[in-house]
Amino acid sequence: MIVIKLGGSLAAAGTLADCLDAIDRKFGGRAVVVVPGGGLFADQVRSAQQQWRFDDVTAHRMALLAMQQMALLFNGLKPHWPVVPRVADLKDQPAARIWSPDPDELDQAGIPASWDITSDSLATWLAEQLSAEELILVKSAAIEGSESLEELAARQIVDKAFWDYAADALFKITLINQHTLNG
Repeated sequence: MIVIKLGGSLAAAGTLADCLDAIDRKFGGRAVVVVPGGGLFADQVRSAQQQWRFDDVTAHRMALLAMQQMALLFNGLKPHWPVVPRVADLKDQPAARIWSPDPDELDQAGIPASWDITSDSLATWLAEQLSAEELILVKSAAIEGSESLEELAARQIVDKAFWDYAADALFKITLINQHTLNG
């Protein structure tokens, strides 16, 4: 199984549909779980939290809703990929599907409510839960192949907690630019 996280910024960059098509072409018929970033919906949560000053637990739940909205967007573009909220329902499926994270399941797993943990870390957590063979993170930012995960976190290419989730990963982790996926 392969977990592929598509950064929310791909929608703003105008390359989201191309990336989804590339996944369909390159991984069609394989067990693939696509993890959406929160994109512009998560950006709205950040803005609302700054304006209204509500707590991080509320913001975390709203950011998960942002990922769920992006999952629906992905499904609107790829209707043959089902949206699946529960981790157990993602296992042992032979085709592509989209993860729409269940906030209660993440709470039960002890995922902290923090902006240090975004869809990058959640995709890494999910890959571990699914015993994935690989996690691919697709970003709109430039990625240099020589950078370590720590360096990517310092450049804010991945979230601050990513290294904590990825440090002991038993699966391959690949970070690529959107153009690499589409190329």
